Amino acid sequence: MAVEFKIATLASGSSGNAVYAESPDGAIVVDAGLSGKRIADGVEKVGGHIDRVDAVILTHDHMDHSKSAGILSRRHGMPLLMTEGTFAVCEKSMRRVVGPRLFQAGNVLSVGGFHVYTIRTPHDGRDPVMLVLERNGVRCGVFTDLGHLFPELIEVLPTLDAVVLESNYDPHMLEHGPYHANLKKRIRSPHGHISNCEASTLVRDHASERLKVVLLA
Repeated sequence: MAVEFKIATLASGSSGNAVYAESPDGAIVVDAGLSGKRIADGVEKVGGHIDRVDAVILTHDHMDHSKSAGILSRRHGMPLLMTEGTFAVCEKSMRRVVGPRLFQAGNVLSVGGFHVYTIRTPHDGRDPVMLVLERNGVRCGVFTDLGHLFPELIEVLPTLDAVVLESNYDPHMLEHGPYHANLKKRIRSPHGHISNCEASTLVRDHASERLKVVLLA
């Protein structure tokens, strides 16, 4: 069977997030929370080339997902795709970005040889989304910074062949760890992050037999 596309996490965590996906017809980067150089180097390490990337898609405005989007756009001439809310927050920090492609959650994007389905999430960014990348019926979710388990997430999981899935924290370690009380509250809130337990429950109870790969983010 032909390989429809490749996907790799370049980085995952509070210090920066980026995912690279490549099809025979192009490539995309999802989120740009690393330096532009680290993203370009990461793409090279997984067998791609930054000049082949057709676009950067941002899932939300937080800096660990968006900080080098403007640099990538200016340095490599690649368009930026994001929701209107994400752009409203990021516009100033991106500096001199011309004509980003704005979409609404629920829109289907065609870029890099993929159909990209955009689904709103309850995370505490401004107008955040998660993505499903599809090519010739093969589907991979990029699901980070989710907030909590919500109906659209549960409905889409059985349709996937692979998923990059948030698995953010251990509840006991969070409770007894060094974080400030307000940060702990934000992380475990309905608009923060899902725990390892929630990620496990989601896959156990709602994935179908077609799900072959789970990358924990």
